[in-house]
Amino acid sequence: MSDLNREIKQLIIDALGLEDIGVDDIDDTQTLFGEGLGLDSVDALELGLAIQKKYAIKIDADAKDTRNHFSNVASLAAFVTAKQAA
Repeated sequence: MSDLNREIKQLIIDALGLEDIGVDDIDDTQTLFGEGLGLDSVDALELGLAIQKKYAIKIDADAKDTRNHFSNVASLAAFVTAKQAA
């Protein structure tokens, strides 16, 4: 597991107060919302703010592909990497 993936998993746990799960309980390709980890739209807002603050990147909530970036840890890590490289 990459360091960034592990960091993002810890950020999800910390930002959303998921005290009953650990980093190793979240799979890189597990869906974060709905049937997967069970996050909801409020969680999405909180997670988006936490990601913006930690990685100093801008997330456009109205962009069509934003939902895809937040589908799982792997896609979120790819998004953060791409934004930091831009």
